Amino acid sequence: MAAEAHSEGASEPQRSRRFPTLTRDTARPEGGGRAASGGYPAPARQWPLLSVMGGVAAGLLLVALDAFRIGALVIGLSLLAGAVLRWALPSVGMLAVRSRFTDMLTYGVLGFVLVMLSLMVQPKPWIHVPFLDDIVHFTVR
Repeated sequence: MAAEAHSEGASEPQRSRRFPTLTRDTARPEGGGRAASGGYPAPARQWPLLSVMGGVAAGLLLVALDAFRIGALVIGLSLLAGAVLRWALPSVGMLAVRSRFTDMLTYGVLGFVLVMLSLMVQPKPWIHVPFLDDIVHFTVR
């Protein structure tokens, strides 16, 4: 009877449309699910993140061993690979931090900038960008 009275005349209190002052939970980013099923061990479920981190670690090791140009190139290519993985795979585990577009843009831009800087580093740059000389001349000299 009480349930019938509640459903007939009484209405639920109006919920506020304001954001709560205390956040109780956060939404997982799009594609932030496991990259492999739950039956696999934890490292295998996060293989996209581990592959990018492994490439960055290898690049840092090369930089520490005095191969700055190659190490920076490996780090940049690892970030570009992270952007490709974020684009190509439906679930990338903890490699997903923000929305798919923002992650791809962040990994891609940082990777591209690192690759370009590693190719232009002195002495004996592998590529030469003419307008950079003008920018350096205008700002530094």
